[in-house]
Amino acid sequence: MLTTLAVVLAALAADPEVSNAERDQDGFLRHTIVCDYQAGETSLRVLLPEKFDAERQYRVLLVLPVEPKEEHQYGDGLAEVRRHDLHNKHQLICISPSFSNLPWYGDHPTNPQLQQETYLLKVVLPAITANYPCRFEGNACLLLGFSKSGWGAWSLALRHPQRFFRAAAWDAPLTETTPARYGMSIVFTNEEQFLDYELPGVIERRAVTLREREQLGVFGYDNFRDQAFAMHAQLERLDIPHGYSNSQQRKHRWDSGWVPEAVEFLVSDD
Repeated sequence: MLTTLAVVLAALAADPEVSNAERDQDGFLRHTIVCDYQAGETSLRVLLPEKFDAERQYRVLLVLPVEPKEEHQYGDGLAEVRRHDLHNKHQLICISPSFSNLPWYGDHPTNPQLQQETYLLKVVLPAITANYPCRFEGNACLLLGFSKSGWGAWSLALRHPQRFFRAAAWDAPLTETTPARYGMSIVFTNEEQFLDYELPGVIERRAVTLREREQLGVFGYDNFRDQAFAMHAQLERLDIPHGYSNSQQRKHRWDSGWVPEAVEFLVSDD
């Protein structure tokens, strides 16, 4: 029998409204989105390679935000990708979605307009493929984040390995076992719900398949040094291949110098 929330979501059959792209004040292409999974208008910002070829298929780099709406207190991940010319160097379509609430990349158990994981899967990804020549099978979709969005990148890659090939996190709370800190309770309202998302537990349960390929990477620290070390130790214990570089402390920001190394890991199978 369907739960109350499932019934509500099933009734939300209206297609999302995705605008045509317009150039924003920072030079990015920008789509606005109105859909039932978010409380208010959201957006997709897009950075294309300069020699963009509409006839070829590109890999996609999802630059996951740390903050709600289009706030940039900790810098701008898409701007950092552009600053290092990574979209051209690696021939990537780079996209940063926004969220109406603090993004933890999960689905609230009762609020139909706080469905962040579902929004990403059912609205953001289809909007990308509808507007740009890209693919999501095989090694095509890559996830980049730090802090909340580093945790979210790993969570999405672990829960949906058929959609996301590889995830890189920097300075993220990877070993949290309860949703008690950092605003997690906005999305994860109780420990029972959080069991499906809690990274150490998911990794233990998926250890056998995670040994098949290098899917996860962690690259340095500021606030979460001990968590990075602990996650590395867990992956080593389970004999799970992963990217790891944790020798240098940097400021807890997008623009503190860690992004190029993380992206190099994500595309390292080219």
